[in-house]
Amino acid sequence: MTIHILNPNSSTHVTAGIDRAVDAMRALCPVPIACHSLAEGPPEIESQAHVDGVVAPLLAQARGLEDGASAFVVACFSDPGLAALREQSKRPVLGIAESAVLTAMTMGQRFGIVSILSRSIPRHMRYLGAMGVMDRLAADLPLELGVAELASRDRTWARLMAVGQDLIGRGAEVLILGCAGMADYRADLAAELGRPVIDPCQAACAMAIGRLALSRAT
Repeated sequence: MTIHILNPNSSTHVTAGIDRAVDAMRALCPVPIACHSLAEGPPEIESQAHVDGVVAPLLAQARGLEDGASAFVVACFSDPGLAALREQSKRPVLGIAESAVLTAMTMGQRFGIVSILSRSIPRHMRYLGAMGVMDRLAADLPLELGVAELASRDRTWARLMAVGQDLIGRGAEVLILGCAGMADYRADLAAELGRPVIDPCQAACAMAIGRLALSRAT
């Protein structure tokens, strides 16, 4: 049995970053953790059309992994196909955005989101509104960098610091990285800003491990 982390884009670079982000959790997990790219997905998910377009192939990928799965994690901050995958699968299904927000609310009263692009924010607002947590949101601010650009450390780091400081100035006690492609920056950003910084893939993986623990409790 395996926790399957499904990256709905086709970027092996992003998937490798997710794998590094959750690696330390493997020692605490009773089953293997495997990270997958979606060959049929776009190189980066940056629009509602991208989000909608990956749902069918994502469901097909998960269907093929179902028999050996302990849990699934949808590793895109728009949580594409989350409800449909929960309907399809008999296993626990975690979305990284939902998991990150729920985790953040256990660590501070107000959270801020670091988004990749301005056009990502309306999707996040719809989702946060549906979750009923808008009163806990300090702000959602963009880096204005695409997923592929996140690999440029110097440029990304400068923007992360600027946006992170802006979010803190707006009252954020906890910061959420609003893309699976930011995983490599979490620890350094938390140390520099002096605030908890949540990588959403780590948050969802932790919840998946927790669900396994609950299922084994007597």
